[in-house]
Amino acid sequence: MAEQANNEAVETQETAAVKAPKADTQVQNPEQFLKDFNWHNYEEGIDPVDEGQLEEFEKLVAQNFVDTLNDEVVEGVVVHLTDRDAIIDINAKSEGVISLNEFRYNPSLKVGDKVEVLIDVREDATGQLVLSHRKARTIKAWDRVNAAHDEGLVVNGFVKCRTKGGMIVDVFGIEAFLPGSQIDVKPIRDYDIYVGKTMEFKVVKINHEFKNVVVSHKALIEADIEEQKKEIIGQLEKGQVLEGVVKNVTSYGVFVDLGGVDGLVHITDLSWSRINHPSEIVELDQKLNVVILDFDEDKTRIQLGMKQLSAHPWEALGNELKVGDHVKGKVVVIADYGAFVEVAEGVEGLVHVSEMSWSTHLRSAQDFVNVGDEVEAVVLTLDREERKMSLGIKQLTPDPWTDITQKYPVGSTHTGIVRNFTNFGVFVELEEGIDGLIYISDLSWTKKVKHPSEFTSIGEKLEVVVLELDVDGRKLSLGHKQTMDNPWDKYEAEFGVGTKHTTKIDEMVDKGAVINFNDDITAFVPKRHLEKEDGTMLKAGEEAEFVIIEFNKDFKKVVASHMSIHKEEEAKIVKKAAKAAAQQAEESKPTLGDANAKLQEIKDKMEGKGQ
Repeated sequence: MAEQANNEAVETQETAAVKAPKADTQVQNPEQFLKDFNWHNYEEGIDPVDEGQLEEFEKLVAQNFVDTLNDEVVEGVVVHLTDRDAIIDINAKSEGVISLNEFRYNPSLKVGDKVEVLIDVREDATGQLVLSHRKARTIKAWDRVNAAHDEGLVVNGFVKCRTKGGMIVDVFGIEAFLPGSQIDVKPIRDYDIYVGKTMEFKVVKINHEFKNVVVSHKALIEADIEEQKKEIIGQLEKGQVLEGVVKNVTSYGVFVDLGGVDGLVHITDLSWSRINHPSEIVELDQKLNVVILDFDEDKTRIQLGMKQLSAHPWEALGNELKVGDHVKGKVVVIADYGAFVEVAEGVEGLVHVSEMSWSTHLRSAQDFVNVGDEVEAVVLTLDREERKMSLGIKQLTPDPWTDITQKYPVGSTHTGIVRNFTNFGVFVELEEGIDGLIYISDLSWTKKVKHPSEFTSIGEKLEVVVLELDVDGRKLSLGHKQTMDNPWDKYEAEFGVGTKHTTKIDEMVDKGAVINFNDDITAFVPKRHLEKEDGTMLKAGEEAEFVIIEFNKDFKKVVASHMSIHKEEEAKIVKKAAKAAAQQAEESKPTLGDANAKLQEIKDKMEGKGQ
């Protein structure tokens, strides 16, 4: 073995002497040295090898060729591209292979480009190096990201996919977050158009603890337009008319891009006519002319207008329009107090709720009209200087109170509809514009109504009698109970004072009891009048005989007593005994003392029993 080694050394020296006579040439062209070296003669010991030249060769190899055993990042050159792979020369014994998927961020990769790689597998099944560009980028990534952030450098990134709130971007092999607000200076409507694109970014934030990187493309755009923005702002003047592009549409207005500077057209400054949403007037990316209305000292908040570019509609309103004219228009706004009707573009008149109907009982404007309704009205007032107009709808129909005395004379009976309640009565509509009031006391002859809702309901038909009529005051007094006979007239005889009735105690109250004779007649029994003949008191549910001791049909008051029944019987007994005693005295002629004694006995008996 030693002899073979010596022979190989000699062969190597000789070959080296022949193929590479100068060390400078080897240093300059080590690849050529390896190409021309006769390995067969060296192995067979045919060619002698100079030991010094062999050491020099090994030194050159160490200096110029990559050690594939160490996990270090090296620079390689793209020497060939296939459909799937990139062939990379890293100055090793063999070339390496990297999948093109690792270069998705760089679709412009071409032969001759220098790339950083890491030896992933020393040799695959075919004896070829397997390299990794992705791992190499990751190793170097954080250094590059930190440098880009600290120095404010512009970096290239590959937009991989969408995520909640933005995009995921590959920067140096690190997944960075691109917020949606940082993609562009204008709102993004379609995020998908950016997926798969390589764009320039600035690293705006790094969180080392959580390994998070935030990038921005908007920052680059803002930097580009900053100078343009300053120039535009410096030239702004109130009243200046500029052309802009609709950048964003909101519920309260439109943001217009004036060429790097944004201004707001409030919804009220878009049109002289009322609109519900700016989208009715403008759309995104639309070019339009605007006038500068106002701005702050720094000119960062710019107020714009569109309607100001045209004359006010009131100025174009025809001089022929006057009070009393009939106009047609569309209901644009409804409030509780009335409705605004647009009679011409930008010209509105108010129809107060009191001018919608002849009825004196005011209702909500929604009861008469809806937004969007086409209505006809009469011009009541017209003030061109103040740009105000009042309209009326009820004036289109005759005033129903004109012949009220003929249609609704006092004492006449009619059927109306219950429209509203108050604590003191019910409003009944006889026809549109004719309302009357039924006081709560005129609802029923017999029922004690605490609130009208106990007796009737809204929308119910009710028969009424006209009690009073005030034409000048437009007031109509109605009654419902007057449509039927007063039942208390017949009850006056049936339940008059002194009449007797048998019934039971329905309810005990603080000061006595309540008894019901029928659905209409309810009587009160004072507490002391509940006493029975044996001295006990009547209780709830007990049946007994009662005598009416008070009847008042005007106040619907009836008072009854049970005690008076047996007290009356006692009085009859006393009277009968006195009469019998007198008769006996007359027959037997008793002495005056005997008669007095007898009477005193009877008197004592009565007084004792009453207690």
